[in-house]
Amino acid sequence: MAEDLLLEIGMEEVPARFVRGAMDQLKAKTADWLDASRIAYEGIEAYATPRRIAVLVRGVAGKQADIREEVRGPSRKIALDENGGWSKAALGFARSQGVQPEQLFFKENGGVEYVYALKSGEGAPTIELLPEGLAGIITSMTFPKSMRWGSYDLRFVRPIRWIVALYGDAVVPLEIAGVKSGNVTRGHRFLGAETAIARPGEYAAKLREQHVIADVKEREAEILRQIEALKAERGWNIAVKDDLLEEVLFLVEYPTVLFGTFDPAFLNIPQEVLITSMREHQRYFPVLDREGKLLPYFVTVRNGDSTSIELVQRGNEKVLRARLSDAKFFYEEDQKLTINEALAKLETIVWHEELGTLGEKVRRIRRTADAVASRVTEDEAARADISRAADICKFDLVTSMVYEFPELQGIMGEDYARKLGEREAVCRAVNEHYRPRHAGDEPAEGLVGAVVGIADKIDTIVGCFSIGIVPTGSQDPYALRRQAAGIVQTMIAHRLGLKLGELFGIALDVYEERGLKRGREDILRDLYEFFGLRVRNALSEAGIRYDVADAVMASGFDDPLLAVKRAEAVAEAVRQGESFKAAVDAFNRVCNLAAKAEQTKIDPSLFEDDAERKLHEARGSVSGRAEEALSSGDAAGALAVLTELKDPINAYFDRVMVMTDNPAVRANRLASLAAVAADIRRVADFSKIVWS
Repeated sequence: MAEDLLLEIGMEEVPARFVRGAMDQLKAKTADWLDASRIAYEGIEAYATPRRIAVLVRGVAGKQADIREEVRGPSRKIALDENGGWSKAALGFARSQGVQPEQLFFKENGGVEYVYALKSGEGAPTIELLPEGLAGIITSMTFPKSMRWGSYDLRFVRPIRWIVALYGDAVVPLEIAGVKSGNVTRGHRFLGAETAIARPGEYAAKLREQHVIADVKEREAEILRQIEALKAERGWNIAVKDDLLEEVLFLVEYPTVLFGTFDPAFLNIPQEVLITSMREHQRYFPVLDREGKLLPYFVTVRNGDSTSIELVQRGNEKVLRARLSDAKFFYEEDQKLTINEALAKLETIVWHEELGTLGEKVRRIRRTADAVASRVTEDEAARADISRAADICKFDLVTSMVYEFPELQGIMGEDYARKLGEREAVCRAVNEHYRPRHAGDEPAEGLVGAVVGIADKIDTIVGCFSIGIVPTGSQDPYALRRQAAGIVQTMIAHRLGLKLGELFGIALDVYEERGLKRGREDILRDLYEFFGLRVRNALSEAGIRYDVADAVMASGFDDPLLAVKRAEAVAEAVRQGESFKAAVDAFNRVCNLAAKAEQTKIDPSLFEDDAERKLHEARGSVSGRAEEALSSGDAAGALAVLTELKDPINAYFDRVMVMTDNPAVRANRLASLAAVAADIRRVADFSKIVWS
């Protein structure tokens, strides 16, 4: 008979950032074990709080499914020896499947006879399998950081203090790190008590009686419900940031929302500073008015009920007052620092031991930014702003405020630069050049910030590549992937007339003055491969289907903006269906034969058929117009021009035998097709398009 299964692992408080991953891992491992053990079940629910992770599996079958399956072994040729007896391969196969050699039999599959073994057996009772299975699930779990305790060898995210393991009303006996399983769980650390679970289905309700909301979604909904009620009551806009909500969600077991106040005099500090201090240090939600201006209130979530809530409020206000006083002191002290003094301090800070100080990095950024600016704008005022912004883009890194709150780099630089009289475009660029700061963030809005940001990021990437720091696997300590993606995103968003090869060359020229530890060509090869994946991702994020992206990437991605436009043009053409497929078929016939060409020179005097001359003339007409369209960024126009070749190509193949016996004529025809193919491939390699 099917029963519910409950497994709860109770621990000391787990860091909030690890809880959801641990919950999801426990659920996945439990499902995998049940599937591998041939134990049927109806569904799995996962639970988690700071002190526990748990799974409740509904409708777990009382026994394993019986096994009866045919397992294929080696072919007859390999299974039999020269005397017609079983070979070593066949005997080894029988042993591996747990059957006797006389139980093997032959069966044809795909026209070849193979030896087979019939595996059969009756499933074992689930309750007999659970002790070893659940213990294996627990001990196989992994975490970003784990620990050992006492004299035990087990490594776990935090010490295990209790285990609940129930199958129906029966306790599943197991022991992990000296903790034996039972049916007793623990409620809220201060408001609850130990409580016995009679059957798995009553787990959540029993914990709720002990002031623990174990269901993650229910707990989140309760936090948001209370926040919404407070918003409606006070008329506030409470800024609920997802990552902070996620953290708070796994800091509490029984949430109660409350608010407090702080001295309005602190509002003279930039609100980004106050918000960062509240969010990052205190896990508070800031309160804004309808225009988005910070109000002198905060909202927090208590792990408990409303008992003595006023005392809790005053305690939080006292702690926040100290935090904001520190921020106010740092802010006022920073006002005494000039930009030149800050820049001088950058000379003493090592950015990377092989790549110099922050001061050296800033000078490289300035040179790179100036070179990029000369290629993307003719506006002298913009170029001047780019130079100045590049000069001072890192000056706030030596301020007390950024030292205390590193996430405010750039934000404080913009504020301080404005107070010190810098031009507005320069001030904004000091902040914007860091963008996009993370996945989903937008690139810099202004051209000045965009160019300085590109210069900063490419300096970091090329510098790291030049000393052999190239991301592999999941290792990327300098966030080079994110920075490369930011460069591509910025180039596309600002429609910059800049190619990746130009950008790489500029940065390499700057670095060559201090000497490259690797060969320039090796670095360039790695850079193109690295950025190719970033452009490919940009196409995917733009909604381009995989085969269209492959087709476009095969034709080059040196101009990321043009690559996106080519992909959009091809994707739109593919949606036309058969009408465009006919042109693609013609393109592919040309490109397939063109691959055999060994010369590029075309001699019209060797044309023997009028169809050859017409294709040559059509190509002459199309090539220039397609190239002009691509140069102006009109990829759709270039593709439309190329489709004019469809009929001349089809007429050519109807009348001309390309692989003729005459070697001179054959070579000339292949060269002619190669010229047409070269024009086609400027847009895409259409052989990669998949037609449904």
